[in-house]
Amino acid sequence: YPKLAPQPINEVELLNGYLEETNKAYSIAKIAGITLCQSFNKQYNTNFISVMPTNLYGLNDNYHPTDSHVIPGLIRRLHEAKLEKRAWVEIWGSGKPMREFLFADDLADACLFLMKTYNSSEIINVGSGEELSILELAHHIKKAVGFQGEIKLNKNMLDGTPRKIIDSSRIHNLGWKHKTDFFEGLKITYQDFKNKLDA
Repeated sequence: YPKLAPQPINEVELLNGYLEETNKAYSIAKIAGITLCQSFNKQYNTNFISVMPTNLYGLNDNYHPTDSHVIPGLIRRLHEAKLEKRAWVEIWGSGKPMREFLFADDLADACLFLMKTYNSSEIINVGSGEELSILELAHHIKKAVGFQGEIKLNKNMLDGTPRKIIDSSRIHNLGWKHKTDFFEGLKITYQDFKNKLDA
């Protein structure tokens, strides 16, 4: 979706503006895949479905200390802080940017649902419809991990996009809703992280 798409982002916004420069190559590859599916559907009467998920988290994520997404990265940092009995952990920015997350198993469930109910070449968003701030996210992860210290904001660092939320009303109107409570999903993801450490 374009960098400056109206929020929450509706499916009609695809290619309606400039792409985010830092994600351009990834975005172009995704757009090529969507176009390929739409072309096959038109030419060969197939039913390929292009799903646009929100930010995902869950089992088998990448928990690398410097090369991971926000949830697995915070899980690792807060777990290490807990083990080292640190008094605080710093997160960059104001903590105010709003984000939406979906447990990966719920995306799999949505894909199965769409294979049975959706017959269109138009892309379809899949999200939870729930948003929270980065600071709220950090506190949820702190609780899931059991870290007793403080979360400190480094407001000298820039925030990312103020709000990144997708409009999932199309799939919700078809009858699909996510099943996994966000905090329960975090606990499952944290256990997965610990299992990987023990392996």
